Amino acid sequence: MITILVVDDDKNTRLFMKALLEAEGYCVILAGNGQEALDKFDNNRIDLMIVDIMMPNIDGYELTDLVRKSYSELPILMVSAKQETVDRKKGYLVGIDDYMSKPVDEEELLLKIQALLRRAKIMSDRQIHVSDVTLDYDSLTVSRPGEEITLPLKEFQLLFKLLSYPGKIFTRIQLMDDIWGYDSDTGWETVTVHIGRLRKRFENWDEFSIESVRGLGYKAVKHDV
Repeated sequence: MITILVVDDDKNTRLFMKALLEAEGYCVILAGNGQEALDKFDNNRIDLMIVDIMMPNIDGYELTDLVRKSYSELPILMVSAKQETVDRKKGYLVGIDDYMSKPVDEEELLLKIQALLRRAKIMSDRQIHVSDVTLDYDSLTVSRPGEEITLPLKEFQLLFKLLSYPGKIFTRIQLMDDIWGYDSDTGWETVTVHIGRLRKRFENWDEFSIESVRGLGYKAVKHDV
C-alpha cells in the first residue's frame, strides 16, 4: 500500500487529508510539524509527502530541503495558503515537485498525487528488459546484442514508461502528466511527435512495437523473437 505523509500544523487540515486519502486506498501518516515529520521517516517507508509552508520551528521550505537531501526521488507536494508566485518559486528551488494553494480542489489534489506517484515509479525502476533489449535509465540507452541507441531524455522516459507496462493503454494526457509534468505548457501534440520519432528509431527492432489505440492513446507491445 502506498504511504503518504501529511505535514500540517492545522489539525482540521490533517484530518481532512487523512479522510480524503484513505478513502482512495492510501495509507496516511500525520505530522503536526517539521520535526515530527522527520521522525516519521525513521520508522516508515514514505512514498509521497504533502507539506504545508507555515509551521513553527521547521517550516515547509526547510523541511523540504532536509528531506530532499536524504530522499532525492521522493515526490513532494506543497499545499499552502500562500498564493504568491514568489512562494511557489521558493518551493521549487528547495525541491518540491508540485504546488497547490489552499483551499484545495479535492479532485485536482488526487490527480496531482497520481501523477507524482507515476513519475516516481519511472524513476525508481532504473532498468527494464524486453527480450534481449535493455533500457537503462542512468545512461538513457536502449541496447541489444551488438547495437545500442542513446535517446534524448523525453524520448527515453516515454519509451521507458510504455515498456514498463506492456499492453497497458495510456492516453496522451496521462503521458503528458507523467513525462512533461502536470503543469506543463506543452501541448499533447508533443506526445504524438515523440511517439513518431520512437517508431522511426526502432522500426527494425522486432522485440517491441508502439501501437496506437484509436480514440484512446498508445500502448507498447512485446513480441517473442
